[in-house]
Amino acid sequence: MPDEKRAEEIQRLRQLPTPELLKELNDTKDELFKLRAQVATFSQTNVARIRTLKRKVARIYTLLRERELLGVE
Repeated sequence: MPDEKRAEEIQRLRQLPTPELLKELNDTKDELFKLRAQVATFSQTNVARIRTLKRKVARIYTLLRERELLGVE
């Protein structure tokens, strides 16, 4: 992902309230699970998407931890 798109995505995630951020996390984890199953059954060949989704999950966890440390709800 180019730096500009990554920055836009992070900014978009930062603006989401915590409940919506948690929903985004669950949706991303579900998509990652389904994609891994497709790759395992050879019905999907876009394995680079797995890396992208894992990084998105990590970014969301980072934002949630930042909010926890700052005391923001």
